[in-house]
Amino acid sequence: SPPGLFLLTSFLLHVKEDRASPTRLVCDNRLIQKYIMEAKDMEMRVGQCQALPALTCPAVLPLVDFTFQQWKSKSNETKRREILCDLALLVGAAAGAQGQVSDECGARQLSQLYRHANTFFLLLQTFSWEAGHWEPSCSPHSMEQTHITSIFLTYRQLVQGKLRFFFHDLAKVLCK
Repeated sequence: SPPGLFLLTSFLLHVKEDRASPTRLVCDNRLIQKYIMEAKDMEMRVGQCQALPALTCPAVLPLVDFTFQQWKSKSNETKRREILCDLALLVGAAAGAQGQVSDECGARQLSQLYRHANTFFLLLQTFSWEAGHWEPSCSPHSMEQTHITSIFLTYRQLVQGKLRFFFHDLAKVLCK
């Protein structure tokens, strides 16, 4: 899809140009605003799909809410790892739900969400401020949901919250 392709292309261009530096991505506030709008749009469109079934195998979703004070007290690397854990659960939830949805509308939206979340996941893995790479050994706080729309709500909240604030925090350091 053109929006998904644009998202992937812009990420790849940032990675290629900056040798895995998030500078260009985080310094242009319009990009994160675009991703927030896309997340809202996906959530709205899946809500318009006809009769989405309940998931027979519940989706395990991260609890993405946070307090601003707690967030400010964390290092950028800790924030990055936390977001990676959240994205790993979201990517898994979207993939699992795709296998349970036969409705074309719902399947199309889940596919788009999967691509967007996975692109953020792959991108954030390339940035590290500590020695070593991200290991999938995290255990974020999570909940099980049987409503497909919950996956979209969680993704929007993650992009609108933690990811936006993370990019904002990085911009303070990288965009001088």
